[in-house]
Formats: sequence, C-alpha cells, structure tokens
Amino acid sequence: MAEFPLEPNLSKMLIMSVHLQCSDEILTVVSMLSVQNVFYRPKDKQALADQKKAKFNQAEGDHLTLLAVYNSWKNNKFSNAWCYENFVQIRTLKRAQDVRKQLLGIMDRHKLDVVSAGKNTVRVQKAVCSGFFRNAAKKDPQEGYRTLVDSQVVYIHPSSALFNRQPEWVIYHELVQTTKEYMREVTTIDPKWLVEFAPAFFKFSDPTKLSKFKKNQRLEPLYNKYEEPNAWRISRVRRRRN
Repeated sequence: MAEFPLEPNLSKMLIMSVHLQCSDEILTVVSMLSVQNVFYRPKDKQALADQKKAKFNQAEGDHLTLLAVYNSWKNNKFSNAWCYENFVQIRTLKRAQDVRKQLLGIMDRHKLDVVSAGKNTVRVQKAVCSGFFRNAAKKDPQEGYRTLVDSQVVYIHPSSALFNRQPEWVIYHELVQTTKEYMREVTTIDPKWLVEFAPAFFKFSDPTKLSKFKKNQRLEPLYNKYEEPNAWRISRVRRRRN
C-alpha cells in the first residue's frame, strides 16, 4: 500500500480491486477521486449543465458516475469539445488521466493485474466498500442518514446521483459541512459487505441483546474495541463558511 501515493483507504480499495477483478475500473475511480470539481455550472446555463450532468448518473452511485464520465471522455478520444459540450472541466480530467497513468505504472512494476469487471458493477461497489467501510451510513427513519461508527446525522449531498434515490445503506468518500453535514461521493452497498471486508470492525447484531433502535441497524460497529475513539476518522472533513 505504501507504494501508492494515495490515502490509505484509496490504496486499499485499489489493491482489493485486483482480487475482485475490477482493477481497471477502480484505477479510474481512484484517479477521479484524486481530483476535484469535475463539473462546472455557468450562471447563465445552470439548467443545461444540470441536464448534461444527469445523463451520466448511475443508479449505484457517484463512484460509478465518475467512471461513466471518464469512460465517455475516453470513448470520445479525450476530446476537448466533448468536455465543453458536457460542462466538464478539461484540466480536471487531464489531471485524472495523469494520475491514472502514474498508478498504472506502479501496478505494472509490482505485477498487479489490471482486469475489467465488464458490466459487473457489484465488484466495483465491493471494492469501494473495502476501502471506505468506516464511512458507512444507514438511512434514518427520522431524517437523513446515521453513520454506523458514531451515529452522526448526515445527508446525501444535493449534487449526488443518489440524492433523489435515498438508498438504505451507503458508503461515502468524505464529509462536507455547510448548512448540514453532507456526504460526498456516495455509493450504495449491501451491509453484508461490511462484515465481509471488515470483520474486525463490524459484526451482525444479536437481536436478542439489542434495543429496538439497534435492532433496526442490524450491524454493530466494533471500532471502540480496537482503536482510539477518533482513530476511524480517515476521511477529510472540510469546514466551509455559509
């Protein structure tokens, strides 16, 4: 993991993608996560920009949406005109392309297979979950979502492909605080994957020993048995003024 110039959770996601046979897709996802502001919204064309962006939205979430954006750019021969037409930042995509080439070179040196998952999006979702299991959240009946590790109330960011879908279980890349604590880059998951990829961190709850609230969660975080209270805070939290 130390060979990759990435945050530990991104490195783990990339390494696990080799075992999950989706490393080609995760190379792109990690590269896109390493840059910011893929889309832009001119004040005089916001509605059109939103319409163009929406066509890339994937039902599984933002990680696969980023993959769709990059692949569409690639299929259009990395065209600058395509970027203008779709309100995508050219420089941002080119930076992502450079990052991808760098990571691909590291994988080649270490003889790590680059394999495509094809249409099997579950493999990609699992890879994301394996790296960001600490950033899991479950839909709350009252409002928004609650993180599993500390029961913090969070919300899907309005720019997310999942904003109008509100799935039951999600993984997020980072938190951004504005008027609320928002999850950015969100992907749907199966809660079983949390136990599969982080058995020292999560276990299935025993319904005979839990309160009604905990029964609804179905999973019990074990982080406090293994780490300091704040050790789980891997993702960056940006504080922005309103």
